[in-house]
Amino acid sequence: MLKRLLTFSILGLGYQAFAQDSVSTKQLGEVIVTANKLAQKQSTTGKVITVITKEQLEKSSGRTVGQLLNEQAGVSVNGSLNNIGTNQSVYVRGAATGRILILLDGIPVYDPSLSGNEFDLNLLSIHDVERIEIARGAQSTMYGSDAVAGVINIITVKQDVSKPINVKATLSGGSYNTFRGNIQLYGKAGKVSYSAKYSKLTSDGFSTAYDSSHNNGFDKDGFNSDVASASMQFQATANLLFKGYIQYSRNKTDIDDGAFVDEKDYTLTNKNVFTGAGFNYRKNNVNITGNYAYNDFTRNQLNDSTDVPGFTTFANFDFYGRSHFIEAYANISLGSGFTWLQGADYRFSSMNSQSLSISPYGAYPENFNDTSHSQASLYSSLFYNGRDEKLNIELGGRMNVHSKYGSNYTYTFNPSYNFTKQFRVFGSFATAFKAPTLYQLYSSYGLSTLEPERSTTFEAGAQFSRNNSSVRIVYFDRHIKDGIDFDYINYKYFNSAKQNVQGMELEASIKPVNALTIMLNYTYLDPKEQIQSRETFKDTAYHYLLRRPKHNLNITAGYQFNNGLYISANGKYVSKRYDVGGYQMPDLILDGYFLLGAYAEYKFPKHLKVFADARNITDKQFFDIRGYNSMPFLLTAGFIFNW
Repeated sequence: MLKRLLTFSILGLGYQAFAQDSVSTKQLGEVIVTANKLAQKQSTTGKVITVITKEQLEKSSGRTVGQLLNEQAGVSVNGSLNNIGTNQSVYVRGAATGRILILLDGIPVYDPSLSGNEFDLNLLSIHDVERIEIARGAQSTMYGSDAVAGVINIITVKQDVSKPINVKATLSGGSYNTFRGNIQLYGKAGKVSYSAKYSKLTSDGFSTAYDSSHNNGFDKDGFNSDVASASMQFQATANLLFKGYIQYSRNKTDIDDGAFVDEKDYTLTNKNVFTGAGFNYRKNNVNITGNYAYNDFTRNQLNDSTDVPGFTTFANFDFYGRSHFIEAYANISLGSGFTWLQGADYRFSSMNSQSLSISPYGAYPENFNDTSHSQASLYSSLFYNGRDEKLNIELGGRMNVHSKYGSNYTYTFNPSYNFTKQFRVFGSFATAFKAPTLYQLYSSYGLSTLEPERSTTFEAGAQFSRNNSSVRIVYFDRHIKDGIDFDYINYKYFNSAKQNVQGMELEASIKPVNALTIMLNYTYLDPKEQIQSRETFKDTAYHYLLRRPKHNLNITAGYQFNNGLYISANGKYVSKRYDVGGYQMPDLILDGYFLLGAYAEYKFPKHLKVFADARNITDKQFFDIRGYNSMPFLLTAGFIFNW
């Protein structure tokens, strides 16, 4: 059924493309940087890239980064619709967490102390983001381990700044005493560009755990975060640029004792320092880039009360992770449409943890000694872009040398063909590699004999663009061998036998008239995996994925009035999902749901914009995680000042 639907859709796109003459190639001509680490038009790569523009970000001031990503094709961010501060589990095309690599201005960011090497999206403020590029599909050849299902590049660097002093301020408030504030100072003076930002987010929140009896008086769980950053660029010569940056993030959130279980005095505190420097040299047909980045993560869980009767009366957990990343790569134009990318990078990760639990029977300390691993890589890709921009081909390979697993290789073949300026087809065949994390190998839940996870992904699709409207449909098929999963019976990580996920993504941006824009995306997943049963010790075939829906639909319709008023309505449909039912219990079904939202803004002639954002207007009760509350009706209003 999936392949038949894809065939009919591509035939329909092709018919429309050849039937039309008057076109606009604005979207296909948009410049992206994530696909191949060089600035290029979307029409010159066959990779599936979704761009969240600055304009879209400015219309999302009442949301978080996780909530915005949760509305994109192929992406599901579990926890983004729960209480603020909830762990954000990013799933892309059905792949498990830790299989999507987060980039911050092109630099990988991840927490080695987390079980899957994820990056906590709660450490970012949406006000600091200028643009987001999502590259779906296996990207390990370009970006290394963890890029099994794609990369998300969160870009904070401002473009086209000319004035020496610019100020931007955002202030908003909303339901549950939620307050958001942001101030930015940036500019360009001579050869120096600079930026300094500070963001604040606080909320009283609602109960994280769901009170199934409705009479236990669960308390609210608040959230408090600060994000401060600064960056500078120095154009030493016409060809040479230097840059440096630092970001400090801190948040503290109240949490509960588990699904359906309240806790009055349980907190989680996260701190992150992200800093680094780099350079870029351009001359004639050569473009050389070098980067160094350092990440430092501190995480503390403190349960300092006896509110919940049980074995433990006090518990404190401290986690520390750090990483170093060094890379250098060069893009060389060889002429006749050929470009050669060659590069090398090195990653070092380490973590440790300490815990103390106290019960009536005594104190139980536990230490996870500082443990590390590293990986060095060499990679190279050859690109061909025809002079008429019809045929485009990428052929690339990467060699990874892991400190534990030795050498492994990944490959990519990515062709595309533009039949006209309106209609194009593309495809990809790529392999990916994911090494087990330090936590999965050496923690009390770890298994030191874990094997790396390997996967192969095939995708094919078509895109049609006309008069500022665009439709893209993609079919993908991912096979994973030795997948890394968690044993819910023995509470250990293990290598599963195999997993296969097929699916389809549909993205459309339609303008029936100039003032009206309709944007929608739909994702369909058809998974099959042979894995250890969550009820018994036997291998079992599952045809679903935990917490990942088979059907996911997002739609937004917005109208821009001539007087500066903009209004939009948005809807989100998520089909039923499964979650773990408990120890040696069958998985439970979480009901599907539909959420309705609305947004409005008014731009005054010069420097001021006011906005209001309403979410879950019908106050629908739904669950993305069993036993934990999802957001009720929320209203946010505020203003943005630019000078």
